[in-house]
Formats: sequence, structure tokens, C-alpha cells
Amino acid sequence: MDFFPRHEGHGAETAADSASADQATTSHASSSSGGHMMSMFFQTDNTTPLYSQAWTPSNAGTYAATCIFLIVLAALARGLIAFRSIQEARWLDQDASRRYIATAGKTPLSERVSQDRDAKSMTLSENGVEENVFVVERKRGIVRPWRFSVDPVRAVLDTVIAGVGYLLMLAVMTYNVGYFLSVLGGVFLGTLAVGRYTVVSEH
Repeated sequence: MDFFPRHEGHGAETAADSASADQATTSHASSSSGGHMMSMFFQTDNTTPLYSQAWTPSNAGTYAATCIFLIVLAALARGLIAFRSIQEARWLDQDASRRYIATAGKTPLSERVSQDRDAKSMTLSENGVEENVFVVERKRGIVRPWRFSVDPVRAVLDTVIAGVGYLLMLAVMTYNVGYFLSVLGGVFLGTLAVGRYTVVSEH
């Protein structure tokens, strides 16, 4: 005799209830973890994380401090680009002057300059006084030799510039309006301060 009668469908209902409970738990966990996921539209949430969950502004003050950091970082990026341009001009000048070092027992500097294929004879005139000079033009499109004092420094500068640029890109990709405007503001201020140095190679 069976004292514990079985009800048909009881096992199926239990499995269904368990499956629905698991689904609800999974959806809740996913919604909780996706609460701070990157949005694909501009928004003005002042609790938008920057670079990590640990860097999440909790109030208006910390949000403003984060925006100021992005302004400084963007201005620093423009400063690094200007610094690299200045260094490239210095290295180019050093390469141009390195060819004309006067040493004992060799042809005088004036003769070597006059025989240089890049040198052109010109006449300078100022206040009625004329002087014949040789102007050595910079060669364009010529690869300069690898130098231990130059190329590693250039590589480090380019790496730092790329790293700062990617950090700014990640800040913009949060689609936070404040972060976006902060990056633009930093670019504007940085270019306003040191933008003239980025065209130093044109002189």
C-alpha cells in the first residue's frame, strides 16, 4: 500500500519553478552588473565611472574634480605634442650642424660649406650693406641615422603621447557630456598655451 501518493506533474512543476528562479537570479545579477555599463548615447549622469569602478564620482564635488583632471590631462597631451615638435627641430638642427665641425688638418669650414651640394650662394643686404653668404638648405625626405641619444627618447615620447591619447579616448567613450566637454576644453587650453610650438619645424 502506498501511503504517499504521487501527484502527476509535481516533478515537472518543481523543475519549472527552479528554472524560473534561476533565470530571475541570472537576470537580476546581469542587471546589477550592467548598472554602470558603457552607454551608447550622451548622458549627464554625474556618477559615471572613469577607467574603473573604483573611480566613480559620488557627488557633484568629486564629479567636478574628475572633469578638472580630464582638462589637465588633455592639456598635458597637447604639451607633449609641442615638446616632441621642439625636440624634433633640435635634433634636426644638430644633424645639420654636425656635418660642419672644424678640426685640425682638415679643409676649413668655409670651403666645405661652399662645396656642399645643398649650399646656395646668396647676397644679404641690410641698411645698404651687402654680404655674400652660403645658405645650406635642409634636405627633405632623407632618413637620418639611428642615434642612441635620439631614437629611444623619441620612442618614449611617442609611447607616452599614445597612452595619454588612449586615456582621453576612453573618457570620451563613456558618452558623459561633462567628460567630453572637459577633454575638448583641455585640448583648447593646451593648444592656446603651446600650440605655436607644434609648427616650430616650419621656420
